[in-house]
Amino acid sequence: MTKMLQIIGLDADDTLWQNEEFYRVTQARFAELLADCCAEDDLHNRLLAAERRNIGHYGFGIKGFMLSMIETAIEVTEGKVSGAVIGEILAAGQDMLQHPITLLPHADRVVRDLSQSHKLVLITKGDLLDQERKLAQSGLGEYFHGVEIVSDKKPEIYTRAFARHGASADVALMAGNSMKSDVIPALEAGAFGVYVPSTYIWALEEADAPQSHARYHSLPDLGGLPALVKILEQA
Repeated sequence: MTKMLQIIGLDADDTLWQNEEFYRVTQARFAELLADCCAEDDLHNRLLAAERRNIGHYGFGIKGFMLSMIETAIEVTEGKVSGAVIGEILAAGQDMLQHPITLLPHADRVVRDLSQSHKLVLITKGDLLDQERKLAQSGLGEYFHGVEIVSDKKPEIYTRAFARHGASADVALMAGNSMKSDVIPALEAGAFGVYVPSTYIWALEEADAPQSHARYHSLPDLGGLPALVKILEQA
């Protein structure tokens, strides 16, 4: 009998391992560097605006975040930011790029368990080298049938990703911590979308839950995903 779910897609950052926490720490460091020039809340809003403007140029990830911090520092100091402060910003970004990953609770067990019964595909946004580094450090790479590191997550991206690994979206499931990137576009492609909340969510990833969608599900944490998969298989 053909399985109702042939592919399970999983997000990486803040679904399998911590990520946004490091951005928060770096933003606090950034605010300290520019405390004499700009109030923290105002600086945060101006940095967020720069990130929003720059996504189309730099994509998602730490390197684009570094460039947006530098742009914001130039803006709030009216071009007077010192080379020393720019150096500190670059150092903070480099620290992020070298920071060891920490798996989130349940990630190791869930990935191992589901890989025994389904094709797992990692579908993540971000810088290619950084995402490959984190996957290698995680020790989970061998359990994935495929890895898709994409520039953005849209319905057509999911359709193509699932097709590359042998299934249509209607027999696929995508789980992740971003309603905007992991859940809604997967649902629009025809897959199941499972929301797994994280401690922190980047403002640009927020979206309303599609509560009325028949294929939408939410879990308190990743640990409940294998049980949900069994329920969907039996439906």
